[in-house]
Amino acid sequence: SGILAGNIKGKLVIEMSTVQPETEIALAEKVRAKGATFLECPVGGTTGPARQGKLLGAAGGTKEDFARAKPLLDQLCRRADLVGPVGSGSAMKLALNLPLLVYYQALGEACTLVERFGIDKKWMMEFLSESSGGPNVLKNRGPVIAGVFEGKDPGPATIDIDGTVKDLRTMVAEAKVSGATLPIVETAIKVYDEARKEGWGPRDVVFIPSYWSKHRKGK
Repeated sequence: SGILAGNIKGKLVIEMSTVQPETEIALAEKVRAKGATFLECPVGGTTGPARQGKLLGAAGGTKEDFARAKPLLDQLCRRADLVGPVGSGSAMKLALNLPLLVYYQALGEACTLVERFGIDKKWMMEFLSESSGGPNVLKNRGPVIAGVFEGKDPGPATIDIDGTVKDLRTMVAEAKVSGATLPIVETAIKVYDEARKEGWGPRDVVFIPSYWSKHRKGK
């Protein structure tokens, strides 16, 4: 709303929020009506990749608008692709986040299976990262996740549990637009909400595996 209040004629507006496609489509119409260029480009990655220019961008807009924005996006992203018209980038960002956010819960459940044997979590994260079921997050953040199990501070939250729930609920809402359901996401939301009720909302999402495997032990 702040952008629309000013004179933006001739300007390039790049919107990078994680929202439903309809939000971006509506905003694009308002921005273009004021004579500005609009491109959505939500990104995958947190603060670390952002500082290194290694984000992953999913852009939505016209080929011409994407070409205008590309030099700037190349400074932020290791890869930025034009997905399609405005709205498609937002849809792709939700699809990008879904497996990762669900995986944090799945990882906690996996750790539950070995908890009674006292298997070293640092070793486990490294071992899992070599498996077909190990996503890139284990290579990048596996040691941090293992450290949480040992009571170590992972540092400032890159995406907190509260923000994660917001994204998960956005995915469910978007699926409903197409008449679909996301049962795995809906189940994960219940766990995240449980953690929030116990005051874990401001914590980084890397706490979720530890929450399920250790905090809920015996419940």
